[in-house]
Amino acid sequence: MSILLWVLVIACFVLAFVALVYPIIPGIPLLWVGFLLYQFGIDRSDLPVLFWILQVLFTVFLFVADFLANSYFLKKYGSTKWGERVGMLSIIIGSFFFPPFGLLIIPFLFVFLTELLHKKEMKDAFLVAFATVISFLSSSVAKAIIQFIMVAVFLLYIFL
Repeated sequence: MSILLWVLVIACFVLAFVALVYPIIPGIPLLWVGFLLYQFGIDRSDLPVLFWILQVLFTVFLFVADFLANSYFLKKYGSTKWGERVGMLSIIIGSFFFPPFGLLIIPFLFVFLTELLHKKEMKDAFLVAFATVISFLSSSVAKAIIQFIMVAVFLLYIFL
């Protein structure tokens, strides 16, 4: 049973990183499922309160960093509300078409067209579309780093 639980914990962690390319997968909740599987299925006494506090702080930081990166780039280049909405939706759609390239091409094209439909100049629409891609990439890098730290903290607590 312990081996099966370890396989599930590792699968949760791997899927959390796969979620960086397939945003439809709930990456952070999967990390938490992995932590909880370990805590309640493998070793009830191994993870202290400080571990859980750190993971909550990392989770909050991850969501704030993701929001701020997206908000910063889109506001800086004057995205419309429709451009922001289409950008989020097209990232999900793009994850199903030619990943990982669809994650870059489809949001760029959809946001570009949306901004043109909202009577933006071609140059401004291009900049907003480019900012959408940059915000996705920067938030993905930030998520990857924070998720790596979360897993590393977990491993440090259980092996040291």
